[in-house]
Amino acid sequence: MDSYKNRLEETKTHYPFAEWRKNGEEFGMEQYTEEACAKFVAIFDQLIEQLVALGRDGGEPEKLTAFQKAIEATNYANDEDPSLIETGEREELCELCNLIASAAGLDPSKYGDGEGPASEWRDW
Repeated sequence: MDSYKNRLEETKTHYPFAEWRKNGEEFGMEQYTEEACAKFVAIFDQLIEQLVALGRDGGEPEKLTAFQKAIEATNYANDEDPSLIETGEREELCELCNLIASAAGLDPSKYGDGEGPASEWRDW
């Protein structure tokens, strides 16, 4: 497996979604159901798959389109249940997007007024 793909796959270890689920069970945060957390995993797995498919030399516009699709999907999930992405979750998602962007060879500080690619499209 090439290092580009490895770097992207490694970002999955930073997914906060299992922790969201655990905290949901522990603290009665009912919005973090197994289904809701699985939806976020699927969104970010798909983003990583698209970035891997584009390859190390894939164009910046194409990589940003993959981020846009992922962030729009998180917007939709949050529209369905606005309690899913609150302050802590927003920070974790932005950090995750920045990690993925860096692994994909993008400089997160170039997007979203320096906040990263999620801030280009996020409603949360």
